[in-house]
Amino acid sequence: MSNSMFDHKLSSPSLDFQPLYLQVADSIKQLIVKRHWLPGEALPSEFRLAEEFNVSQGTVRKALNLLTDNKIVTRRQGVGTFVSEHTSQDALFRFFPLQADGKSDNSPKAELLSVELCAAPAEAIKALQLNKKDKVTKLVRRRILDNEFCMSETIYLPQSYFPDIHKSSDIPHTLYHYYQSKFNQTVHKTQDSIKAVLATIDDAKMLAIKAGDPLLLVSRITESIEGKRIEYRLSKCRSDHYHYQIELD
Repeated sequence: MSNSMFDHKLSSPSLDFQPLYLQVADSIKQLIVKRHWLPGEALPSEFRLAEEFNVSQGTVRKALNLLTDNKIVTRRQGVGTFVSEHTSQDALFRFFPLQADGKSDNSPKAELLSVELCAAPAEAIKALQLNKKDKVTKLVRRRILDNEFCMSETIYLPQSYFPDIHKSSDIPHTLYHYYQSKFNQTVHKTQDSIKAVLATIDDAKMLAIKAGDPLLLVSRITESIEGKRIEYRLSKCRSDHYHYQIELD
């Protein structure tokens, strides 16, 4: 058995052309993907990582800074470096951008209306890069702010990444934390496309508004830390006294 803390070399042919700190960053990322360190768990010290990878501490520090910028790890001054995790509160406010006009940091709730395992519709196949025979779990729910329905959501999850989620009786409203803690699927990146639409009769019933009222349709593709597409979400948001807020850093 190796005396090394982990068996991972930097000599992969696919990494040879990269600067050394990128090779180290990629290796640490792959170890996180393989759950060598779990969400919220501390990584070894820079000195120990440098020893393991046979590189300088400066190279390790540069790699960790890159992973921090990409939100794969979190660095706490005087404490150490930790695998990033989506706590319920963090996921709630980081990935829920709808705000009531004149207010901020609202606490949204979710009402789960249905969950079913089904054939993937064409748009989900394209968005999630699935095969035609692949199945998805479809979740339908609506979000609530200040005791008012503000958004409807239809969410498609590949069965291969979320086995038996359709059988769960305790799906929480903070899904991204649930994906990570229950299915080892860490949300790393989301891509939102937004367009204006008019409410259908079904939308009107769902959100207690009138058919023809203006809505914002948000199509979201979510990627995991490994770059897999793990969620396709369609959200219809009221725009009468709500706004869609995005912060970039």
